[in-house]
Amino acid sequence: MQHKHNASGLAHSLVAHAYLAVEEIPQLLQSAKLEGKAFTTLLVDSNIIDSQVLAKLLEREYGVPLLDLDTFKLEEIPSNLLNEKLIEKHHALPIYVQGQTLYLAMSDPTNVSALEEFAFSFSLHTEVLLVDELQLQKALESVLENDIDALGDLNDTDIDDLEVDNSESRLDQENKDSNDDAPIVKFVNKILLDAIKKGASDIHFEPYEFKYRVRFRIDGILHEMVSPPVNLAMRFSARLKVMAQLDIAERRIPQDGRIKLKLSKNKSVDLRVSTLPTMWGEKVVMRILDSNQASLNIDILGYDNKQKDLYLKALQKPQGMILITGPTGSGKTVSLYSGLNILNTVERNISTAEDPIEINLSGINQVQINLKAGLTFPTALRSFLRQDPDVVMVGEIRDIETAEIAIKAAQTGHLVLSTLHTNSAAETLTRLSNMGVPAYNIGSSVSLIIAQRLGRRLCNECKQPEDIPAFELAKLGFNQQQIDLGITPFKAIGCKQCTKGYKGRVGIYEVMPMSDKIARMILTGSNSLELGSQAQQEGMDTLRQSALQKVIDGVTSLLEVERITSH
Repeated sequence: MQHKHNASGLAHSLVAHAYLAVEEIPQLLQSAKLEGKAFTTLLVDSNIIDSQVLAKLLEREYGVPLLDLDTFKLEEIPSNLLNEKLIEKHHALPIYVQGQTLYLAMSDPTNVSALEEFAFSFSLHTEVLLVDELQLQKALESVLENDIDALGDLNDTDIDDLEVDNSESRLDQENKDSNDDAPIVKFVNKILLDAIKKGASDIHFEPYEFKYRVRFRIDGILHEMVSPPVNLAMRFSARLKVMAQLDIAERRIPQDGRIKLKLSKNKSVDLRVSTLPTMWGEKVVMRILDSNQASLNIDILGYDNKQKDLYLKALQKPQGMILITGPTGSGKTVSLYSGLNILNTVERNISTAEDPIEINLSGINQVQINLKAGLTFPTALRSFLRQDPDVVMVGEIRDIETAEIAIKAAQTGHLVLSTLHTNSAAETLTRLSNMGVPAYNIGSSVSLIIAQRLGRRLCNECKQPEDIPAFELAKLGFNQQQIDLGITPFKAIGCKQCTKGYKGRVGIYEVMPMSDKIARMILTGSNSLELGSQAQQEGMDTLRQSALQKVIDGVTSLLEVERITSH
């Protein structure tokens, strides 16, 4: 890129200190222009002056503070400041904002045009932080390389060839209509592929007054990624809406859509798209439904041996209801499908009603709920019962009608699996009762309840032990026997192999079988605390106890246990 020069002040300073002759200035400026280099870059690269000598000279000459850029953490630069075009044009790196002032790392403090254009672009005052030219070159290379190569081994061919199965003809027309959108198309594709590569579950595109933020939810936590300039916000939301077959002109109300990305001949990923009008434009959130990513092997999900045996035992029963409970994003779908995967044999007829279908499993009859067309959970369930089923899975029990049909199926020779949104296994029983399901039906139909959360796994490459006194361990919930045997908790550190000390997630479970005693307690109107206490007496580990065991095993940290089990 050709750099915009305003180097006369710098050149004359060098003449005054005998580093240049006046007659050399025009030729050097012309050379810098032809080579597309900043004037300071040419001076240092040509060995006219040492970079450190130049920095010290300019510090004295102009009274500008000198920053050691090698000690600055480049990854902490807010992504909305990284305007690649301005950075390359002016050979200047914006590094932070304080109040209404943007601070620029520059090797040439006389470059007034850089200060003016950055000030105009960001609507902020600008100040120079003088830096060594070689340090600046290194920093710019690092920042721009991270921006361009954020996908690692995904190359330009992958990005350009990304296909959207739905509305291909419309997209083709859109691309023909405006060649100006080609960079937008490529950048959006890059973000989507990067999210998939990093194992993100959601992508957030968020417009604000002075920035446009892109965040990925990785292992349950949102992380800010490289973001585009704020003035492109509308073009980004328009592109995403085209891909999801939404109305581009409608910006006043929320819209929902879906994208099917074909990554290769044998791999595709579905994305569920939701738009929301906000004060500064449309926010777009994408849920990545990557059926190829989910492992359905029950042995690696996080169940301990006792919990796994209880689940397998319930799956082998010819009838009854297995309920999996937890908040959104707690892994309920994977737990359901790990069970269905075990049951999926040629001898069984399995039907599922889902909204949406998140995992494709061959050999199972999967039905997508369509409320607009009148295909609801109760409608699908009634149809299943006329289809000679052995196993029925309902994505979620949302109302009494669905609950009654599911319980009837569980009592008449069918195995039923479903989910509810409650905090614990015991609360699931009282939730059914509060929905209007008779107590005698709950006790006779429910065979097993699994409450669960997802905790982040510590990175094995960088986790470190932490020393915690025994009395503190007792306060956290460890029993005396565990403390006497010795507990060495590990803490998250962070390295190149992970995300802030964590890599992947593990299930934390509370598995509660229906016993005769608990069934009788339901009939007498016992509350969730009483039911939970009885289950613990019968050997159930609570979510907290299961999470603490993961700490003992070195799988997760105490901070993560507090995050997912404190309520």
